[in-house]
Amino acid sequence: MSKPVPLSRLDAKEFISPANSACQGCAGSMVARIVAKIIGKEMVRQEVACCGPAFGNIQQPVFYGEIFEGAGAMMTGFARAFKRADREDIRVVGIIGDGGTSDIGFQGLSAAAERNEDMLWICYDNEAYMNTGGQRSSATSKYASTTTTPVGELSRGKAEKKKPLPLIVALHDVPYTATASVAFPEDFIGKLAYAKPIRGFRFIQVSAPCPTGWRFDPRYSARIAKDMVESGLWPLYEVYDGTLKISYKPKELKPVKDVLHGQGRFRHLTDDEVDEVQGYVFRQWERLVEKDGAPLL
Repeated sequence: MSKPVPLSRLDAKEFISPANSACQGCAGSMVARIVAKIIGKEMVRQEVACCGPAFGNIQQPVFYGEIFEGAGAMMTGFARAFKRADREDIRVVGIIGDGGTSDIGFQGLSAAAERNEDMLWICYDNEAYMNTGGQRSSATSKYASTTTTPVGELSRGKAEKKKPLPLIVALHDVPYTATASVAFPEDFIGKLAYAKPIRGFRFIQVSAPCPTGWRFDPRYSARIAKDMVESGLWPLYEVYDGTLKISYKPKELKPVKDVLHGQGRFRHLTDDEVDEVQGYVFRQWERLVEKDGAPLL
């Protein structure tokens, strides 16, 4: 299992320059910066259509896929080509949004995971298609207001629950799967460091709040991310060798009400709807605790 890595132990070298075209408070750019620092100069970065191209001034090779669904296939090709060239020191890393991961790109992800291709897939999860206007994805939380699930007379926001993607990926029996958060960088860095030398398919889904789409002050991206972990809305765990391990256990789960109402996309929720979300979080957390330290299957 991974161990948190203190920030004081990080090399000062940066691979992403401070000036880029990401939105203020963009947590996705935080994900890209951390990944680049930990994987280092041996990293080849794969992207598809997403907010990722806004994380500019990258001092590593980057390949932009022309099709949304193509990340799994392109990374497979790069990984096999580097192996053929006897350059297995190079790490093929995808930094892909939730739309290109959980929706349009899922068939390629699932196929690569089933074949156990040698790649590290990082999903920065801002819970919608943010670069094209904030449309809902299967990673969007229930009741969230998006441009395609607006609140109105016949709609209370997204009607479906968030897809449990990390567990779905883990059930492919891949070497390593984890969740992480920009609010817990030492945990995230430890998981990246653990995943880096592993051969085969590795997957980390990172909570990356979006001030623009979630409608909160850009100053509070890390605070929102932390509150999501503390409330159980975004549990931190990893699955290695088929065993699930919770990475962080709050002493007591923070009520979801304050966390939800701190985001404009949820300010329409009634008390009954908040109670429904709270009940769901409690049930999911109890299931994770039951599985903690035990085989996933």
